[in-house]
Amino acid sequence: MATRFLLFATLLLSACATLPPPAEVGRPQSGHSQPPGDTRQENRPSRTLLAAARPVTGIEVAPYEQPVPADLWARLRQEFSLPDQDNERVRVQRNWYAKHPQYMQRVTERSRRYAWHIHQEVKRRGMPAEIALLPIVESAYDPFAYSHGRAAGLWQFIPATGKRFKLKQDWWYDGRRDLLDSTNAALDYLQYLNKRFKGDWLLALAAYNSGEGTVSKAVRRNRKKGKPVTFWDLKLPKETRAYVPKLIALKQLVNHPERYGVDLGPLPDEPYFEIVKTNGQIDLAIAADLAGIELNDLYRLNPGFNQWATSPKGPHRLLIPVDRASDFRQAIAALPPEKRVQWLRHKIKKGETLSQIAKRYHTTTAALKAANGVSGSSIRAGKHLLVPVSSQGQESYQLSARQRLRSKQSHQRKGYKTRHIVSPGDTFWDLSREYKVSVRKLASWNGMAPGDPLRVGQKLVVWTRASSTKSFHPGSQIRPIYYRVRKGDSLSRISSKFRVSVADLRKWNTLPKGRYLQPGQRIKLYVDVTQQAGT
Repeated sequence: MATRFLLFATLLLSACATLPPPAEVGRPQSGHSQPPGDTRQENRPSRTLLAAARPVTGIEVAPYEQPVPADLWARLRQEFSLPDQDNERVRVQRNWYAKHPQYMQRVTERSRRYAWHIHQEVKRRGMPAEIALLPIVESAYDPFAYSHGRAAGLWQFIPATGKRFKLKQDWWYDGRRDLLDSTNAALDYLQYLNKRFKGDWLLALAAYNSGEGTVSKAVRRNRKKGKPVTFWDLKLPKETRAYVPKLIALKQLVNHPERYGVDLGPLPDEPYFEIVKTNGQIDLAIAADLAGIELNDLYRLNPGFNQWATSPKGPHRLLIPVDRASDFRQAIAALPPEKRVQWLRHKIKKGETLSQIAKRYHTTTAALKAANGVSGSSIRAGKHLLVPVSSQGQESYQLSARQRLRSKQSHQRKGYKTRHIVSPGDTFWDLSREYKVSVRKLASWNGMAPGDPLRVGQKLVVWTRASSTKSFHPGSQIRPIYYRVRKGDSLSRISSKFRVSVADLRKWNTLPKGRYLQPGQRIKLYVDVTQQAGT
């Protein structure tokens, strides 16, 4: 009996030796710094120790392995490493997110396509896992987001910073919205900023929002005054002062969603897509058919493509859902190059230009030149051009730049809808005064930012409170004209000459009552050309 008891005790002690100490079982607490890479490795007993701890009784004990979380939220909780903070600025942001649970649910739904890839890139570079939440702050994980400051995409690059980090931006393609290119650029920029601010991630994040010069200036100002130079002590723009607290608040919500009454919803910890090479331009509708997915779903995975096809100059690859990637890879390999984009023979008419033909077929002069071996801009009437054309009507490409703009301009709003065609000299500022609307709203209604340039002939939508403003469009007979005031002219004489009202003249030119016209003054009118004979 004593021998049996000793054998049992020996087996029990040997098995216990394979278990990790209690402190190693739990995950690292959020807010404590961890070394780059997979921090969970720190919490596992080494394989050498496990082997040494196995009993020599012939009973094999499996090595301890921490289970891999099936949910990306759980993995992020394990890997968060930025210092935590609980002050009023963080609480304000946290309370807003907690009071808008539907917002967080929408963000989670959108992020399923992109978050796993972003997390993998963040982890590969040894960066804080919180940065995978940054697209929530920047764009609510909407790749088509466009701000009043001209920032686009998940990471909200403005044109200049996009060019600085080699994000191509042209008619066919905008790398600021491409998941792969913009993520690489954003992480490059953040690592550069982190190095510039000597490893302080909060200052790097602040600089990502407001610019490195703004943060550097604030740091120098505090140093000169003998004040601390942490993010929380700097005098920064209002938006930037809230920017870092938003990220920290999101981290806290992800760490303890139940504490704040937030249902984040599941976020699979697995790849959503595969990268498939196309080896050339392809009509996106054809690509969607080959993949067996909806065209809009293809656009959402490949939002960098502005038009109905991928760019002739690349990138020549598409992101395809994991479960459809194998079939798509085989289908596109079997598709002859000449069937990836449809071609039309256009007979050049007298007076036509390359730009007119390109506009008609929703392509570019560069694409026409490349397809037809044309080096200059001159073309001859009677000759033919090969033109790449979409396999479906433009309305089918709902998430192309053209159709997104049309949808935005068609959206019903309060007030009366007016169409304005841009004339030489028009600016957002002048038009906002003319129609008595804000510059920011005017730009937003037309999918633009106030700093975007206007093009002569561009069609704008304006929503006004009153219906008396004249509305016109390319098919109407109402046109804008500019008139140079002559000696002896008056508002009454000009209104009679062009068959418009004095009230409209005053409104179109912001002319208060009692103010006289001056010879040489330039005024704007909207006239019906069918009523101008003999004037």
